[in-house]
Amino acid sequence: MPPNISKLETQKRSDFKTATQVQALLEVMKGLDENFFEGDNALKDPSAVLEGYRWIFSIVQVALDVYVWGDTNKPRFTEIVGPNKKWGGDNSDAFYFATPISPDRTYRVSVDPGDAVYLSNTVYGGPDDGAWSERIVGTLNTTQMKPDPDGKYSMILSPDESRKENDNFIKLEPDAVVSVTRDYMHHPKTGEKARWNIECLDPAPPYKEDDADLARRFKAAITWVKDQISMVPLELGQVNHIDDPFMVQEVTRGWAAGDAAYGLGAFELAEDEALVLKGKSPECVFWNLCLWNQFMHTFNYDYDDVTINSGTIELEDDGSWVVTISHADLSGEAGVKNWVFTQNRPHGRIWIRWFLPEATPEPITSEVVKVSSLKP
Repeated sequence: MPPNISKLETQKRSDFKTATQVQALLEVMKGLDENFFEGDNALKDPSAVLEGYRWIFSIVQVALDVYVWGDTNKPRFTEIVGPNKKWGGDNSDAFYFATPISPDRTYRVSVDPGDAVYLSNTVYGGPDDGAWSERIVGTLNTTQMKPDPDGKYSMILSPDESRKENDNFIKLEPDAVVSVTRDYMHHPKTGEKARWNIECLDPAPPYKEDDADLARRFKAAITWVKDQISMVPLELGQVNHIDDPFMVQEVTRGWAAGDAAYGLGAFELAEDEALVLKGKSPECVFWNLCLWNQFMHTFNYDYDDVTINSGTIELEDDGSWVVTISHADLSGEAGVKNWVFTQNRPHGRIWIRWFLPEATPEPITSEVVKVSSLKP
């Protein structure tokens, strides 16, 4: 028989552990803009401040999607990076999805690659409390996997190697906590996105809302948000310079790709100046260059060319490349092949990544020149 609703007692907030954690999350959100205006890396660019307010809700949305709504028994990949979800080093050419997983369960992941030139699934390990993962448990990309007859890919994630269905397998270690997918396209505005799916192959326990479990989820979301706060705003560092590229190691910070190399830099330019970068990329499946603000947040690529990639760049005869960054529009100037727009920001970060490079990329040279010197 259903309960006699008229006799149910009104619930008290103090009776719920979840209420305590939700109130704590709201308190954290209240202070998220403090670093915009105070501290060594306080923002000097009004545009960055406004983007910072967007960033607040991006990181909170990701935290809720992954840690509060995510279910290791009934997993679902949720988009964590996109044009309206910018944080943690997003870029215009990529789509990222994530789901929490349990190290003692078995999952099947499948993907239709669409027009992706690079895609991978990476399992990260760390404490199961929302802390941003610090270790790569295992990764598979399309150069390592065997495709199905229809050109799609499937893989098994499991602690039990006997659950393998083919060679596409990642062994789950006891600290495995999250699966993150990434797919990159040379022409993301017109190409067909990869389509990912994940299912748990073990039976799920009966579903029931549980106060302690939901409180734990909100607490994990708070931890993850605090991790993001601790990293930004970034300092600019040495401006008009690119640090020597480096390969990602197994022990990493956050959800970095295990089969990539990265190069970081910054620009600070006057209205009449341009930054000219020269380099030569090793053989790789994909690389790109993006301009960020101090939140590791791309400039608005819906409107302007604030990024460039290996499918859109024009190379020199010897295979090298030259990229020019400026406030001035140099897109139609003779001799300026690869112009990237600052959107009139006084300064910003520069991020370059290479996927599956045959070698660590060579150092990139940089030179500040007058815009007038680039015009005939």
